[in-house]
Amino acid sequence: MDDHSHEPDPEKRVTAPMQEFGGREVGIGAAVTLIGLLLAYVLPALVI
Repeated sequence: MDDHSHEPDPEKRVTAPMQEFGGREVGIGAAVTLIGLLLAYVLPALVI
């Protein structure tokens, strides 16, 4: 087994799913989703 004594206290580590997020991050996610949907569905429908 590896010795990870150089790592900080594992109880204090925070992984991404545990981190809080705010309205700014929600807005960015919604904008990215909207752009993706437009590129995937609306743009091809307009080209046909």
